[in-house]
Amino acid sequence: MNTVQKKGITLLIIVAALGYFVDVFDLLLFGMVRVGSLRGLGVEEGMLEKIGLRLDNYQMAGMIIGGIFWGILGDKKGRLSVLFGSIVTYSIANSLNAFIHTIPQYELLRFVAGFGLAGELGAGVTLVNESLSKEKRGIATAFIAGFGVLGAVFGCLLVLWIKDWRMCYLIGGGMGFALLILRISVYESGMYLSVKEKTQNLGNFSILFKDRKKFIRYCSIIALAIPIWYVVQLYAKYSPELADALGLKYPDMKEVAIYSIMAIYSGLTLGDLSCGLLSNYLKSRKKAILIYLILLITFIALFWIIGSINMTFFYGMIFMLGIGIGYWAVFMMTAAESFGINIRSTVTNTAPNFVRGSIIGINLLYVTLKTNFGFSTLSANLMVGTICISLALLAWTQLEETFGKDLNYIE
Repeated sequence: MNTVQKKGITLLIIVAALGYFVDVFDLLLFGMVRVGSLRGLGVEEGMLEKIGLRLDNYQMAGMIIGGIFWGILGDKKGRLSVLFGSIVTYSIANSLNAFIHTIPQYELLRFVAGFGLAGELGAGVTLVNESLSKEKRGIATAFIAGFGVLGAVFGCLLVLWIKDWRMCYLIGGGMGFALLILRISVYESGMYLSVKEKTQNLGNFSILFKDRKKFIRYCSIIALAIPIWYVVQLYAKYSPELADALGLKYPDMKEVAIYSIMAIYSGLTLGDLSCGLLSNYLKSRKKAILIYLILLITFIALFWIIGSINMTFFYGMIFMLGIGIGYWAVFMMTAAESFGINIRSTVTNTAPNFVRGSIIGINLLYVTLKTNFGFSTLSANLMVGTICISLALLAWTQLEETFGKDLNYIE
């Protein structure tokens, strides 16, 4: 590899990391400003959770549809087309969020923002994995994920400093447009270009459903990461309701969510980096993921034992939960390494966005248990978590080891 190629790959990794940083910032921004923005739109206190969950569902529905659209586009037209299109879409949507005055407007723009955000991560990870050697791609992806999730921490600090939710949305949109300038210097995947000339079977989503083994592999990859978003959703984004159910006292409801998101993503930064390095050390994606699933179960148990002592322990245990869900980067590597070039973009875009979209099911189950079956906030949380983690452990048994796998092949 010559000096020019090395510089190009280094730039690609930096741009991908910055892209994921902006992605996470914009993705979690609603969770940070949920209480303040809904209050500003005149929503009553008793409806903050219900309407917040509904807006979350709109954003995640956009991510599910966007994941399919951008994934197929990335395989048919190239990885870079997704990067540009997705960034423009979510940047416009987040900028317009600063000017809304009604809940229906909020719902529409959260859907569009989710649709746009669905393309950023998968395209970046696909480009990096196809541009690096099998020995280095794991470390690079861990760096991208570890740095990228700091976007949530930055967002929390920004929201605490600015305190104006409309301005925060404008800043999020502006960061996206600034990212477009950096994207101009990034080149298309050479591995993809070589295959594009030889096959017409690009972005064929049906390939995943025609073969039983491929379908099980694909579903298992998705189920594997659902506990990550269960924890982000019910322990961080909706931490005010959780803290209230635990009987904890806090001065400002909207700040609880901000501090919790900051805590969980600080932990997730360490988790992504350490799990990625552990995966390389063990030369196994599967072993690293299992270790972190066991850590997550342990930290959840500890949360219910000591997290209710006071707010300091509450935030401390949420930080530890962030470390436990830190197998997101290795999950993304596994998704990218599990399928051929002709549907790799489709998989790496749809899988994480279907995982994010599982929040719709998590929200629905959580609300149903509370409203229809008389579960408390705490018992509903635990029941949802038990189901999510059980599915992940079952999915883990169906995974293939992908560490060191040659990615230059088609399905």
